[in-house]
Amino acid sequence: MKHKLGAFALVGASAVALAGCAGGNDAASTEPETGDLTVWLVGTDTPQTARDHLTETFEAENEGWTLTIEEKTWADVSDTYTAALSSNDSPDVVEVGNTQALGFADAGLFLDISDIQEQLGGDDLLSGLVDAGTYDGALYAAPYYAGGRVVFYSPMMVDEVPATLEDYVAVGEALTTDSVSGIYAPGKDWYNALPYIWAYGGEIAVQDGDTWDAQFSSPESLEGLELLQQVYLNASVAPADGNELMANIAFCNGEAGFISSPAWAEGNLTGAWPWGDEAAGEEVSEGCPDTYAKDLGAFALPGLTEGETAPIFAGGSNVAVATKSAAPEKAKAALEIMLSEDYQVLLAEQGLTPGIVSAASALPDTPVAQAQAAALANSKGTPASPNWAEVEAAQIIPDALVKIAQGGDVTEIATTLDEQVEAILNG
Repeated sequence: MKHKLGAFALVGASAVALAGCAGGNDAASTEPETGDLTVWLVGTDTPQTARDHLTETFEAENEGWTLTIEEKTWADVSDTYTAALSSNDSPDVVEVGNTQALGFADAGLFLDISDIQEQLGGDDLLSGLVDAGTYDGALYAAPYYAGGRVVFYSPMMVDEVPATLEDYVAVGEALTTDSVSGIYAPGKDWYNALPYIWAYGGEIAVQDGDTWDAQFSSPESLEGLELLQQVYLNASVAPADGNELMANIAFCNGEAGFISSPAWAEGNLTGAWPWGDEAAGEEVSEGCPDTYAKDLGAFALPGLTEGETAPIFAGGSNVAVATKSAAPEKAKAALEIMLSEDYQVLLAEQGLTPGIVSAASALPDTPVAQAQAAALANSKGTPASPNWAEVEAAQIIPDALVKIAQGGDVTEIATTLDEQVEAILNG
């Protein structure tokens, strides 16, 4: 995850979307008898087996209909979703990051799907992602999958699993050279920065009545940010202004002792799930050399006390029906397939925590899966505000972390960040 809305103003988006809502609702009463249903999925997380199952099942159950899956990027969610969902050529079903769902719901771009919540799984739905897709008491985006970050390492480079967060940093420092990051920590990777704040009892922002109070400059958060700056300066040679996308490559090149990535990255590292878009001219990686990926290790990021884990960001995706879908009932039918046990098992086999609890038994019984389960047992999310998407879109957290990674004054940077976060959340 994840997770990454682009810079759109939700107030303006609300006006655009709500002006078109009637068109989407009218479409329900004039549902076409045949047509093509469009489903937008983000990135390559959804395996081909699941995509084929969705297409084949939907078309078999809906005579005269075809289903087309279009693969989008997280940049698309940021930059093009709002305009597309507001248009008369809207997709029908879309995947969004779990931190983004409330913003789209608040903007009037998602259909209320509370009427099929039981058919989608009811109490079997993953509760954290139900909360992420619930707005004003109604379900607008159903759980799709969840994922947690674990720390990967190779026994060729690391011979001890640290017991505490401070031990982890110390081992990372000892492994670091001019060309090797003991801990691969680029400045823009804010999802992996949050556990340092949370481990010391800090928060992103807390709500007091109708007002949000940002907490990056609290004493607790500052302790975590100071330790994080120690990582940036002494345990990482990753670009201060870089993101996490190069972590797998650095690891496979023997240039990183520890990387913190979603558990499904195991397949990328071992070569079970190659990455890279050959059609787009990208080099397709088959994973790490066998010698380096052999006996790949993983553990949940440790907390301040031995035997405890640090809170991690609970990533994941939700799926929703577009308000302006020309075929909302068919879109709901597709959604029911995507939340069926047969489909969700295919996600679980990929290493993704499924959106329905009953499919979790299909998760691989591997050390990586066990590490993810331990990590997700102590996980947190971003503030439950419909304006949170705008915070992500503004890139103010990554920008602040880049400054910290460059050696800036942590207190000053955090204080400015709090002012920026509050201006958006309370705007």
